[in-house]
Amino acid sequence: MSFSWTPHRFAGGALALDVANTVVLRDDPKRRIDRFASREQMRNFPRAAAEFCAERALFGEIAPLAAQDEADFFALREAIDLYFRKRILDGSDNQLLAGLLEAVANILRGTNPGNLAAATAHSALRLIAMPDPERMKICGNCGWLFIDRSKNRSRAWCDMAVCGNRAKANRHYRRKKEETP
Repeated sequence: MSFSWTPHRFAGGALALDVANTVVLRDDPKRRIDRFASREQMRNFPRAAAEFCAERALFGEIAPLAAQDEADFFALREAIDLYFRKRILDGSDNQLLAGLLEAVANILRGTNPGNLAAATAHSALRLIAMPDPERMKICGNCGWLFIDRSKNRSRAWCDMAVCGNRAKANRHYRRKKEETP
């Protein structure tokens, strides 16, 4: 499947969340899409992150992954999603935190400091230490993880232009349908 790395795909607000969000419809096995299933898309991700990611100033130019780093990187991606999703829904979980820290340590011990895996590991550490963790949310439309940076902390969607629009259009459609005799 071909697609473009657009600003919407970097709506998480942190590189670690953007990486976790590369699995679309994570909870629906029939429709689930892994954007990193294609090596080409995975190689293009660092360049797009340098352009669109909220943390681009922190990491600058990020090198693509070497083939030998992929397994650890995917383990890190899944640990990020598991831990932060659980933290948002139910509060912190020491077992999942330990798993995430182990995945981060594996990356930092064994990979090039300037590549995608290392930058993602550093981003995950920044999120763990985030001073206001209640700002991290799950999109009510697509299920992506994101940081709510709105002044009143009321953001409900990862991206208003995409998910917010879809949710509002769906609500409008249902209302109109109920009004029709």
